[in-house]
Amino acid sequence: MILFPAIDLKDGECVRLKLGEMDSATVYNTDPAAQAAAFEEQGFSWLHVVDLNGAFAGQSVNGEAVEAILKTTGNPVQLGGGIRSLDHIEDWLDKGLARVILGTVAVRDPDLVKEACRRFPDRIAVGIDARGGKVAVEGWAEASELEAVELARRFEGAGVAAIIYTDIDRDGVLTGINWESTLVLADAVQIPVIASGGLASMADIVRMTMPDAARLEGAISGRALYDGRIDSGEALALLAEARENGK
Repeated sequence: MILFPAIDLKDGECVRLKLGEMDSATVYNTDPAAQAAAFEEQGFSWLHVVDLNGAFAGQSVNGEAVEAILKTTGNPVQLGGGIRSLDHIEDWLDKGLARVILGTVAVRDPDLVKEACRRFPDRIAVGIDARGGKVAVEGWAEASELEAVELARRFEGAGVAAIIYTDIDRDGVLTGINWESTLVLADAVQIPVIASGGLASMADIVRMTMPDAARLEGAISGRALYDGRIDSGEALALLAEARENGK
């Protein structure tokens, strides 16, 4: 079970949003690379990065900040937001990303995602962002009628490294992860699932150590880490103990 600290990029700064609304951004660090280094020093083993401007623009906007992060941290980095072509995917992987996260294009062009999985084994993740169980795209600005589980099943057997499932209604508001819908999704597919949206306190970390959550690859934390609601050392120790005990 991996705890992924999140760096969301808006206008070159490290921010957190509430419910995906760009005008609700709180700036936590004006130097994203320094934030990445701080997370590594705290003992985290992965980094989750989102180019928020890119998600709306359909192309990378905060590329300079991402490249600075890659030069600063030795941890593997997964990046989402505005990556929608094979050339773009290849370019980012060549720059050192461990994984590219494909969201909107997974709905618009699932064949591209499958081709990317063939070309870049174990390096393509699918981001499924849902509001009320229905998938949202274009930086969460557009809703679809597609169910999250239906979308996930379309990529079964395609070689997707992970599905990052975000409950938009809980993102950035510290109400706790939607464990019910996340575990339903994890039960529906063989692809590893990462929970995102709403992680609020050490109670969520403890919940991550429960036997039924063991089938998840991990969870992403943003605001709760930045606000100090989660003690990184304590959280990582709990998860390490759970791994040792086979949970």
